[in-house]
Amino acid sequence: MTDLILVRHGETIWHHDNRYTGRSDVPLTERGHRQAEAFARWAATSPPHALWVSPLSRARDTAAPIAKATGLSMRIDERLVELDFGRGEGLTGAEMDEAFPEARRAFVADPVANHLPGGEDPVHAAERMAACAADIVREHPNETVLVVGHSTAHRLLLCRLLGLPLSSYRRVFPVFRNCAVTTVRWNGTDPAALIEYNVPPDHRAVAA
Repeated sequence: MTDLILVRHGETIWHHDNRYTGRSDVPLTERGHRQAEAFARWAATSPPHALWVSPLSRARDTAAPIAKATGLSMRIDERLVELDFGRGEGLTGAEMDEAFPEARRAFVADPVANHLPGGEDPVHAAERMAACAADIVREHPNETVLVVGHSTAHRLLLCRLLGLPLSSYRRVFPVFRNCAVTTVRWNGTDPAALIEYNVPPDHRAVAA
């Protein structure tokens, strides 16, 4: 069994307004950089065996201090990129209510059957994330791997690995906190086990 520690990047400049941040390559805030440094200090106390990272700069900038603290190389994988939110990209929920109210209501009712206009199909996102996770398990059997990525992509992955309906990702996992620890244990085939969710790293035991 492999432990996949799913880590959302640090806070970004769109975080305060809760703007939908998909493929837009927005930078971390100063607080986001501090979150990454704090996570790196924790990771150094019990280094994982590998570090896989989304290609977007907010994920790479979060992973950089982790790589330095642990001595690991960043494995960049395009499949870990965030969902593309299409016309919702960069907007708040209220702005989407103004711009395309019917599509927004449909999205809130079922974010998978009615994904945002012009955006990526969440089913496809879940498939690419799960394929990446399967490769991680094959390459790192019985090891612990940090996966630095994004909120929606990670929530979809959790649903897929735990056997939950994808359409429930916003309800079952309403928040994926910046630089918190969420761990699933998976053998690559059977349903995974959720070990912890949104745990601040300084509150987590060193030994898993």
